[in-house]
Amino acid sequence: MHPESFLVLLAQGLGAGLSPWAPGTVASLLFLLIWWPLARLPRRHYLVVVGLVAVAGVPLCGLASEALGVHDAGSVVWDELGGLLLALTVVPRHVGWGLVGFAVFRFFDVLKPGPVGWADLHLNGGLGIVLDDLVAGGLALAVLLLARAAWRRRASRSP
Repeated sequence: MHPESFLVLLAQGLGAGLSPWAPGTVASLLFLLIWWPLARLPRRHYLVVVGLVAVAGVPLCGLASEALGVHDAGSVVWDELGGLLLALTVVPRHVGWGLVGFAVFRFFDVLKPGPVGWADLHLNGGLGIVLDDLVAGGLALAVLLLARAAWRRRASRSP
């Protein structure tokens, strides 16, 4: 396999992005399997992984975009990995929290409200491909922080 072909396949989530149905959603759901063991890391180490995924994603997604001849091709899903991992930074390692984080992240990534849409429209190349998902992940992270705080407050008030 040619090195460029392998990098495109990596950007496509090793094939997860080739799903004929909602490739970003399918890949994000599969990426929960990557989050599961990473969630055991100390937060500092977890954030290093998120940073490495994001930084590596800029040239990787840019290369894949050029090779495929389409800016932000639906099959390129490495950016979803970074956004999802960022969104799940503060949630407990629990299937329920993972699925809620997945849903909130996908909400922001698909609908692209406010700053997500701005990043998607105004930034080009690998940086634009990755950054809109990181912004979606950051917004999802904020929602999950609020949800977790509300959950804790509710639990502390229970008799």
